[in-house]
Amino acid sequence: MAADQHPVRADRTPRLLRPRKGWHVTLTEPSASPGQHPGADPMAAAHLYRLAFGFVHSQVIHAAARLRLPDELAARPLTTGELAERTGTHAPTLRRLLRALASIGVVEESASGTFRLTGVGEALRSDVPGSVRPMLMPYFDEVIWASWGKFLDSVRTGLPSVETVAGRPVFEHFADDPEKGAEFHAAMAVSAAAEAWSLARSYDFAEVETVVDVGGGSGALLAGLLSHHAHLRGVLFDTPSGVRDAPARLAAAGVADRCVIEGGDFFTSVPAGGDRYVIKSVLHDWDDESCAALVRRCGEAMAEGGRVLIVEIVAPPVADTGTDPFLAVSDLNLLVLTRGRERTEAEFAGLLASAGLRLMGIGEPIGYSGYRVIEACAADE
Repeated sequence: MAADQHPVRADRTPRLLRPRKGWHVTLTEPSASPGQHPGADPMAAAHLYRLAFGFVHSQVIHAAARLRLPDELAARPLTTGELAERTGTHAPTLRRLLRALASIGVVEESASGTFRLTGVGEALRSDVPGSVRPMLMPYFDEVIWASWGKFLDSVRTGLPSVETVAGRPVFEHFADDPEKGAEFHAAMAVSAAAEAWSLARSYDFAEVETVVDVGGGSGALLAGLLSHHAHLRGVLFDTPSGVRDAPARLAAAGVADRCVIEGGDFFTSVPAGGDRYVIKSVLHDWDDESCAALVRRCGEAMAEGGRVLIVEIVAPPVADTGTDPFLAVSDLNLLVLTRGRERTEAEFAGLLASAGLRLMGIGEPIGYSGYRVIEACAADE
Protein backbone atom coordinates (compact mmCIF):
# COMPACT_ATOMS: atom_id res chain seq x y z
CA MET A 1 0.00 0.00 0.00
CA ALA A 2 1.03 3.60 -0.45
CA ALA A 3 2.41 5.62 2.41
CA ASP A 4 -0.70 7.76 2.73
CA GLN A 5 -2.66 4.64 3.65
CA HIS A 6 -0.52 4.10 6.76
CA PRO A 7 -0.69 7.15 9.04
CA VAL A 8 2.02 7.35 11.66
CA ARG A 9 0.83 5.90 14.95
CA ALA A 10 1.45 7.57 18.26
CA ASP A 11 2.48 4.16 19.58
CA ARG A 12 5.38 3.05 17.40
CA THR A 13 5.72 -0.35 19.11
CA PRO A 14 5.48 -3.12 16.46
CA ARG A 15 2.16 -4.97 16.58
CA LEU A 16 3.64 -8.33 17.54
CA LEU A 17 5.72 -6.75 20.27
CA ARG A 18 2.73 -5.60 22.28
CA PRO A 19 1.64 -7.79 25.22
CA ARG A 20 -1.14 -10.20 24.33
CA LYS A 21 -4.01 -11.31 26.50
CA GLY A 22 -3.23 -14.62 28.10
CA TRP A 23 0.53 -14.20 28.34
CA HIS A 24 1.82 -15.19 31.75
CA VAL A 25 5.49 -14.31 31.72
CA THR A 26 7.67 -12.48 34.18
CA LEU A 27 10.23 -10.23 32.60
CA THR A 28 13.00 -8.72 34.68
CA GLU A 29 14.93 -5.68 33.62
CA PRO A 30 18.51 -6.60 32.68
CA SER A 31 21.07 -5.25 35.10
CA ALA A 32 24.32 -3.73 33.98
CA SER A 33 27.32 -2.12 35.52
CA PRO A 34 27.92 1.56 34.82
CA GLY A 35 29.16 2.00 31.26
CA GLN A 36 28.13 -1.53 30.31
CA HIS A 37 25.45 -2.28 27.68
CA PRO A 38 22.25 -3.29 29.52
CA GLY A 39 21.60 -6.17 27.15
CA ALA A 40 18.69 -6.97 24.87
CA ASP A 41 15.18 -5.90 25.79
CA PRO A 42 13.36 -9.14 26.81
CA MET A 43 10.18 -8.05 25.03
CA ALA A 44 12.15 -7.31 21.87
CA ALA A 45 13.82 -10.72 22.12
CA ALA A 46 10.44 -12.45 22.53
CA HIS A 47 9.15 -10.56 19.50
CA LEU A 48 12.07 -11.71 17.37
CA TYR A 49 11.70 -15.32 18.52
CA ARG A 50 8.07 -15.33 17.38
CA LEU A 51 9.01 -13.85 14.02
CA ALA A 52 11.95 -16.20 13.48
CA PHE A 53 9.85 -19.31 14.09
CA GLY A 54 6.98 -18.16 11.88
CA PHE A 55 7.94 -20.88 9.41
CA VAL A 56 6.51 -23.43 11.87
CA HIS A 57 3.06 -21.85 11.67
CA SER A 58 3.36 -21.80 7.88
CA GLN A 59 3.93 -25.55 7.79
CA VAL A 60 1.21 -26.18 10.36
CA ILE A 61 -1.29 -24.38 8.12
CA HIS A 62 0.10 -26.17 5.07
CA ALA A 63 -0.38 -29.59 6.69
CA ALA A 64 -3.92 -28.72 7.74
CA ALA A 65 -4.80 -27.57 4.23
CA ARG A 66 -3.10 -30.48 2.46
CA LEU A 67 -4.84 -33.01 4.73
CA ARG A 68 -8.12 -31.09 4.30
CA LEU A 69 -8.68 -31.04 8.04
CA PRO A 70 -11.01 -28.01 7.80
CA ASP A 71 -13.18 -29.92 5.31
CA GLU A 72 -13.33 -32.92 7.63
CA LEU A 73 -14.33 -30.72 10.58
CA ALA A 74 -16.93 -28.72 8.64
CA ALA A 75 -19.94 -30.78 9.72
CA ARG A 76 -19.17 -31.45 13.39
CA PRO A 77 -16.36 -31.74 15.96
CA LEU A 78 -14.29 -34.91 15.70
CA THR A 79 -11.80 -36.77 17.87
CA THR A 80 -8.19 -37.20 16.89
CA GLY A 81 -8.85 -40.87 16.18
CA GLU A 82 -11.71 -40.06 13.82
CA LEU A 83 -9.62 -37.50 11.97
CA ALA A 84 -6.63 -39.83 11.78
CA GLU A 85 -8.77 -42.55 10.22
CA ARG A 86 -10.21 -40.14 7.67
CA THR A 87 -6.85 -38.62 6.72
CA GLY A 88 -4.61 -41.67 6.92
CA THR A 89 -2.33 -40.16 9.55
CA HIS A 90 -0.68 -41.24 12.80
CA ALA A 91 -3.20 -40.34 15.52
CA PRO A 92 -0.79 -39.28 18.32
CA THR A 93 1.16 -37.11 15.91
CA LEU A 94 -1.98 -35.69 14.36
CA ARG A 95 -3.08 -34.59 17.83
CA ARG A 96 0.12 -32.58 18.14
CA LEU A 97 -0.68 -30.87 14.86
CA LEU A 98 -4.25 -30.18 15.98
CA ARG A 99 -3.07 -28.65 19.24
CA ALA A 100 -0.71 -26.41 17.28
CA LEU A 101 -3.65 -25.36 15.12
CA ALA A 102 -5.61 -24.64 18.29
CA SER A 103 -2.82 -22.38 19.54
CA ILE A 104 -3.19 -20.16 16.47
CA GLY A 105 -6.98 -20.16 16.43
CA VAL A 106 -7.70 -22.45 13.47
CA VAL A 107 -9.45 -25.09 15.61
CA GLU A 108 -10.58 -25.36 19.22
CA GLU A 109 -9.92 -28.33 21.50
CA SER A 110 -12.60 -29.37 23.99
CA ALA A 111 -12.11 -30.93 27.41
CA SER A 112 -13.59 -34.15 26.01
CA GLY A 113 -10.84 -34.39 23.39
CA THR A 114 -12.71 -33.32 20.28
CA PHE A 115 -11.66 -30.57 17.89
CA ARG A 116 -13.99 -28.15 16.19
CA LEU A 117 -13.40 -25.67 13.37
CA THR A 118 -13.27 -21.94 14.19
CA GLY A 119 -14.20 -18.98 12.01
CA VAL A 120 -10.55 -18.67 11.04
CA GLY A 121 -10.46 -22.33 10.09
CA GLU A 122 -13.54 -21.91 7.89
CA ALA A 123 -11.41 -19.81 5.55
CA LEU A 124 -9.21 -22.88 4.92
CA ARG A 125 -12.06 -25.05 3.70
CA SER A 126 -11.88 -25.97 0.03
CA ASP A 127 -15.62 -25.66 -0.58
CA VAL A 128 -16.55 -22.18 0.65
CA PRO A 129 -16.60 -18.91 -1.31
CA GLY A 130 -13.67 -16.69 -0.45
CA SER A 131 -11.51 -19.57 0.79
CA VAL A 132 -7.80 -18.71 1.05
CA ARG A 133 -6.79 -22.32 0.44
CA PRO A 134 -6.28 -21.95 -3.34
CA MET A 135 -4.09 -18.88 -2.77
CA LEU A 136 -1.87 -20.70 -0.29
CA MET A 137 -1.30 -24.05 -1.97
CA PRO A 138 1.20 -23.00 -4.69
CA TYR A 139 3.45 -21.43 -2.05
CA PHE A 140 3.60 -24.72 -0.13
CA ASP A 141 4.98 -26.46 -3.20
CA GLU A 142 8.22 -28.26 -2.27
CA VAL A 143 10.29 -26.38 -4.85
CA ILE A 144 8.95 -23.01 -3.70
CA TRP A 145 9.60 -23.90 -0.06
CA ALA A 146 13.13 -25.04 -0.87
CA SER A 147 13.70 -21.81 -2.79
CA TRP A 148 12.97 -19.82 0.35
CA GLY A 149 15.63 -21.92 2.03
CA LYS A 150 18.03 -20.31 -0.44
CA PHE A 151 16.76 -16.79 0.27
CA LEU A 152 20.19 -15.53 1.30
CA ASP A 153 21.52 -16.54 -2.11
CA SER A 154 18.95 -14.24 -3.72
CA VAL A 155 20.00 -11.39 -1.43
CA ARG A 156 23.63 -11.90 -2.39
CA THR A 157 23.07 -12.24 -6.14
CA GLY A 158 19.82 -10.37 -6.83
CA LEU A 159 18.60 -13.44 -8.74
CA PRO A 160 15.62 -15.70 -8.00
CA SER A 161 16.76 -18.71 -6.00
CA VAL A 162 13.98 -20.84 -7.52
CA GLU A 163 16.00 -20.98 -10.74
CA THR A 164 18.84 -22.66 -8.86
CA VAL A 165 16.53 -25.06 -7.02
CA ALA A 166 14.26 -25.94 -9.95
CA GLY A 167 16.79 -25.38 -12.72
CA ARG A 168 14.33 -23.19 -14.62
CA PRO A 169 12.09 -20.12 -14.17
CA VAL A 170 9.14 -20.50 -11.83
CA PHE A 171 6.50 -20.18 -14.55
CA GLU A 172 8.07 -23.07 -16.44
CA HIS A 173 8.06 -25.08 -13.22
CA PHE A 174 4.30 -24.64 -12.90
CA ALA A 175 3.61 -25.03 -16.64
CA ASP A 176 5.40 -28.40 -16.88
CA ASP A 177 3.40 -30.04 -14.08
CA PRO A 178 -0.39 -30.19 -14.66
CA GLU A 179 -1.25 -30.53 -10.96
CA LYS A 180 1.04 -27.73 -9.84
CA GLY A 181 -0.05 -25.61 -12.78
CA ALA A 182 -3.69 -26.07 -11.85
CA GLU A 183 -2.97 -24.94 -8.28
CA PHE A 184 -1.09 -21.90 -9.54
CA HIS A 185 -3.86 -20.80 -11.93
CA ALA A 186 -6.49 -21.41 -9.24
CA ALA A 187 -4.56 -19.08 -6.94
CA MET A 188 -4.39 -16.37 -9.59
CA ALA A 189 -8.12 -16.74 -10.28
CA VAL A 190 -8.97 -16.28 -6.60
CA SER A 191 -6.92 -13.10 -6.47
CA ALA A 192 -8.45 -11.75 -9.67
CA ALA A 193 -12.03 -12.57 -8.67
CA ALA A 194 -11.53 -10.89 -5.30
CA GLU A 195 -10.53 -7.63 -6.99
CA ALA A 196 -12.88 -7.72 -9.99
CA TRP A 197 -15.93 -6.25 -8.31
CA SER A 198 -13.88 -3.63 -6.50
CA LEU A 199 -12.29 -2.54 -9.76
CA ALA A 200 -15.65 -2.54 -11.54
CA ARG A 201 -17.14 -0.22 -8.92
CA SER A 202 -14.14 2.05 -8.37
CA TYR A 203 -13.20 2.86 -11.98
CA ASP A 204 -15.52 4.67 -14.40
CA PHE A 205 -16.14 2.34 -17.35
CA ALA A 206 -19.23 4.25 -18.57
CA GLU A 207 -17.63 5.48 -21.81
CA VAL A 208 -15.53 2.36 -22.38
CA GLU A 209 -16.50 -0.16 -25.05
CA THR A 210 -13.74 -2.78 -25.08
CA VAL A 211 -11.48 -3.96 -22.25
CA VAL A 212 -8.41 -6.07 -23.02
CA ASP A 213 -7.25 -8.11 -20.02
CA VAL A 214 -3.54 -8.70 -20.60
CA GLY A 215 -2.18 -11.72 -18.73
CA GLY A 216 -5.69 -12.42 -17.49
CA GLY A 217 -5.34 -16.19 -17.10
CA SER A 218 -8.66 -17.99 -16.84
CA GLY A 219 -10.63 -14.74 -17.07
CA ALA A 220 -11.76 -14.26 -13.48
CA LEU A 221 -11.09 -10.52 -13.51
CA LEU A 222 -12.61 -9.93 -16.92
CA ALA A 223 -15.65 -12.04 -16.06
CA GLY A 224 -16.27 -9.82 -13.04
CA LEU A 225 -15.93 -6.62 -15.07
CA LEU A 226 -18.27 -7.81 -17.83
CA SER A 227 -20.81 -9.09 -15.30
CA HIS A 228 -20.89 -5.71 -13.57
CA HIS A 229 -21.00 -3.64 -16.78
CA ALA A 230 -23.42 -5.12 -19.31
CA HIS A 231 -22.29 -2.73 -22.09
CA LEU A 232 -18.64 -3.85 -22.04
CA ARG A 233 -17.00 -6.25 -24.45
CA GLY A 234 -13.80 -8.00 -23.50
CA VAL A 235 -10.69 -9.58 -24.95
CA LEU A 236 -8.83 -12.05 -22.75
CA PHE A 237 -5.16 -12.44 -23.63
CA ASP A 238 -2.58 -14.76 -22.07
CA THR A 239 -0.43 -17.74 -22.97
CA PRO A 240 -2.29 -20.68 -24.51
CA SER A 241 -1.91 -22.68 -21.29
CA GLY A 242 -2.97 -19.67 -19.23
CA VAL A 243 -6.33 -19.30 -21.01
CA ARG A 244 -7.05 -23.04 -21.13
CA ASP A 245 -9.80 -22.87 -18.50
CA ALA A 246 -11.20 -19.52 -19.65
CA PRO A 247 -14.08 -20.77 -21.84
CA ALA A 248 -15.69 -22.60 -18.93
CA ARG A 249 -15.22 -19.71 -16.50
CA LEU A 250 -16.60 -17.09 -18.89
CA ALA A 251 -19.53 -19.33 -19.79
CA ALA A 252 -20.33 -19.91 -16.12
CA ALA A 253 -20.35 -16.14 -15.59
CA GLY A 254 -22.74 -15.70 -18.52
CA VAL A 255 -20.40 -13.38 -20.44
CA ALA A 256 -18.84 -15.71 -23.02
CA ASP A 257 -20.85 -14.08 -25.82
CA ARG A 258 -19.18 -10.71 -25.08
CA CYS A 259 -15.62 -11.94 -24.82
CA VAL A 260 -12.93 -13.08 -27.26
CA ILE A 261 -10.12 -15.32 -26.02
CA GLU A 262 -6.67 -15.09 -27.59
CA GLY A 263 -3.41 -16.82 -26.77
CA GLY A 264 0.05 -15.44 -27.39
CA ASP A 265 3.16 -13.73 -26.01
CA PHE A 266 2.39 -10.31 -24.54
CA PHE A 267 6.02 -9.22 -24.86
CA THR A 268 5.68 -9.55 -28.64
CA SER A 269 2.19 -8.19 -29.32
CA VAL A 270 -1.25 -7.74 -27.75
CA PRO A 271 -4.72 -7.55 -29.37
CA ALA A 272 -5.30 -4.17 -31.00
CA GLY A 273 -8.15 -1.68 -30.73
CA GLY A 274 -9.04 -1.83 -27.04
CA ASP A 275 -10.13 1.21 -25.04
CA ARG A 276 -8.67 -0.02 -21.77
CA TYR A 277 -5.77 -2.43 -21.34
CA VAL A 278 -5.89 -3.94 -17.84
CA ILE A 279 -2.64 -5.44 -16.54
CA LYS A 280 -3.21 -6.94 -13.10
CA SER A 281 -0.51 -8.62 -11.02
CA VAL A 282 1.73 -9.02 -14.04
CA LEU A 283 4.35 -6.28 -14.04
CA HIS A 284 5.61 -7.12 -10.58
CA ASP A 285 6.73 -10.51 -11.95
CA TRP A 286 9.20 -8.98 -14.41
CA ASP A 287 12.25 -6.74 -14.62
CA ASP A 288 12.00 -3.14 -15.82
CA GLU A 289 13.06 -3.89 -19.39
CA SER A 290 10.43 -6.61 -19.80
CA CYS A 291 7.75 -4.45 -18.19
CA ALA A 292 8.54 -1.53 -20.47
CA ALA A 293 8.23 -3.82 -23.50
CA LEU A 294 4.83 -5.10 -22.36
CA VAL A 295 3.46 -1.65 -21.53
CA ARG A 296 4.80 -0.29 -24.83
CA ARG A 297 2.91 -3.01 -26.73
CA CYS A 298 -0.29 -1.99 -24.97
CA GLY A 299 0.29 1.68 -25.77
CA GLU A 300 0.88 0.86 -29.43
CA ALA A 301 -2.22 -1.34 -29.65
CA MET A 302 -4.79 0.80 -27.81
CA ALA A 303 -7.40 2.85 -29.65
CA GLU A 304 -7.12 6.63 -29.84
CA GLY A 305 -7.75 8.05 -26.39
CA GLY A 306 -7.16 4.62 -24.85
CA ARG A 307 -5.71 3.99 -21.41
CA VAL A 308 -3.51 1.41 -19.74
CA LEU A 309 -4.72 0.38 -16.28
CA ILE A 310 -2.06 -1.28 -14.15
CA VAL A 311 -3.56 -2.94 -11.07
CA GLU A 312 -0.87 -3.60 -8.47
CA ILE A 313 0.41 -2.68 -5.04
CA VAL A 314 2.17 0.69 -4.91
CA ALA A 315 5.07 0.63 -2.47
CA PRO A 316 5.58 3.65 -0.20
CA PRO A 317 8.73 5.73 -0.68
CA VAL A 318 9.77 4.93 2.90
CA ALA A 319 8.92 1.75 4.84
CA ASP A 320 8.38 1.69 8.60
CA THR A 321 6.35 -0.22 11.19
CA GLY A 322 3.20 1.40 9.82
CA THR A 323 3.72 -0.16 6.39
CA ASP A 324 1.46 -3.08 5.52
CA PRO A 325 3.58 -6.19 6.33
CA PHE A 326 2.13 -7.94 3.28
CA LEU A 327 4.06 -5.53 1.07
CA ALA A 328 7.40 -6.91 2.24
CA VAL A 329 6.09 -10.48 2.03
CA SER A 330 5.02 -9.95 -1.56
CA ASP A 331 8.17 -8.09 -2.58
CA LEU A 332 10.54 -10.72 -1.16
CA ASN A 333 8.46 -13.54 -2.58
CA LEU A 334 8.96 -11.91 -5.97
CA LEU A 335 12.72 -11.79 -5.28
CA VAL A 336 12.84 -15.52 -4.57
CA LEU A 337 10.58 -16.56 -7.45
CA THR A 338 10.85 -13.98 -10.26
CA ARG A 339 12.96 -11.19 -11.75
CA GLY A 340 10.40 -8.62 -10.61
CA ARG A 341 9.54 -6.53 -7.55
CA GLU A 342 6.92 -4.23 -6.06
CA ARG A 343 7.38 -0.63 -7.23
CA THR A 344 6.88 2.88 -5.88
CA GLU A 345 4.89 5.60 -7.62
CA ALA A 346 8.13 7.18 -8.89
CA GLU A 347 9.29 3.83 -10.28
CA PHE A 348 5.97 3.27 -12.07
CA ALA A 349 6.19 6.77 -13.54
CA GLY A 350 9.70 6.09 -14.81
CA LEU A 351 8.74 2.73 -16.26
CA LEU A 352 5.77 4.24 -18.11
CA ALA A 353 7.88 7.11 -19.46
CA SER A 354 10.41 4.63 -20.84
CA ALA A 355 7.53 2.94 -22.69
CA GLY A 356 6.22 6.17 -24.23
CA LEU A 357 3.34 6.59 -21.80
CA ARG A 358 2.49 9.15 -19.12
CA LEU A 359 1.27 8.47 -15.61
CA MET A 360 -2.13 10.16 -15.20
CA GLY A 361 -2.86 9.20 -11.62
CA ILE A 362 -3.13 6.46 -9.02
CA GLY A 363 -6.44 5.59 -7.41
CA GLU A 364 -7.26 4.69 -3.84
CA PRO A 365 -6.70 1.08 -2.67
CA ILE A 366 -9.35 -1.35 -3.90
CA GLY A 367 -10.45 -4.54 -2.21
CA TYR A 368 -8.76 -6.19 0.75
CA SER A 369 -5.37 -6.50 -0.93
CA GLY A 370 -4.63 -2.78 -1.19
CA TYR A 371 -4.08 -2.97 -4.96
CA ARG A 372 -4.42 0.38 -6.73
CA VAL A 373 -5.29 1.41 -10.27
CA ILE A 374 -2.36 3.12 -12.00
CA GLU A 375 -3.76 4.88 -15.05
CA ALA A 376 -1.59 5.85 -18.02
CA CYS A 377 -2.13 7.44 -21.43
CA ALA A 378 0.02 8.22 -24.46
CA ALA A 379 2.89 10.56 -23.56
CA ASP A 380 1.76 13.18 -26.10
CA GLU A 381 -1.86 13.25 -24.95
